[in-house]
Amino acid sequence: MIWYENLYMGESIPKKDVKIRHLKWKINHNAVLTNIFIIVLCRSGTNLLEIIPARELRQKHYPKQNLYIVGLAKGYDEALETAASIVIDVYQKTGGFEIKRCLLHTQKAGGGL
Repeated sequence: MIWYENLYMGESIPKKDVKIRHLKWKINHNAVLTNIFIIVLCRSGTNLLEIIPARELRQKHYPKQNLYIVGLAKGYDEALETAASIVIDVYQKTGGFEIKRCLLHTQKAGGGL
């Protein structure tokens, strides 16, 4: 799993660095997390983003190596809102919907949108 440096977070996710690091550690180490959703860049097809319950990552053969995590949210509704804010943010900055290219370019450049 790769984590986006300027992670988008839902309103219910604590914004303190220590809490975020702890949550990332739990996700990376397959801890039991209920009602936490990760937002990842789409791995295939024409979709922009995928919303995945963190509990699914605990499955032994879940393909985690290609996940590029760009957001975290508590609850599915908040995950939808967070994903929408990512799309809106990229559109406002670039005038387009090329989420993957924009976020990957931003990550390589070492800055935020």
